[in-house]
Amino acid sequence: QLQLVEAGGGLVQPGGSLRLSCAASGFSFNYYHVGWFRQAPGKEREGVSCISSGDGSTYYVDSVKGRFTISRDNAKNTVYLQMNILKPEDTAVYYCAAAPTTLFRLCRTSTSGYTRWGQGTQVTVSS
Repeated sequence: QLQLVEAGGGLVQPGGSLRLSCAASGFSFNYYHVGWFRQAPGKEREGVSCISSGDGSTYYVDSVKGRFTISRDNAKNTVYLQMNILKPEDTAVYYCAAAPTTLFRLCRTSTSGYTRWGQGTQVTVSS
């Protein structure tokens, strides 16, 4: 069974930290770019960060630069999103997704091309 499973969400106070994980089963991340996306109530899903297969290059949207760090552990077939200095506006359901490297050379934070999606994990930043 091919699936992505996110974990690590929860309730945290502003300024706090969380680490999300995205574990793949049934396929290898080695041949996929991986992205993190989020969707807040009433808003469209937006890309947050991504990491490319191969050279491991990363990309962040401006709103999370300097606060979030994406990384991958190919041996564990897992991608992480370390989130620091969290803000209430970071509250959303966070999804990881995988895009085959045959579609584009580097990862991107648009949803186009991401063929496998996890079920999402809720992140709530509130005092």
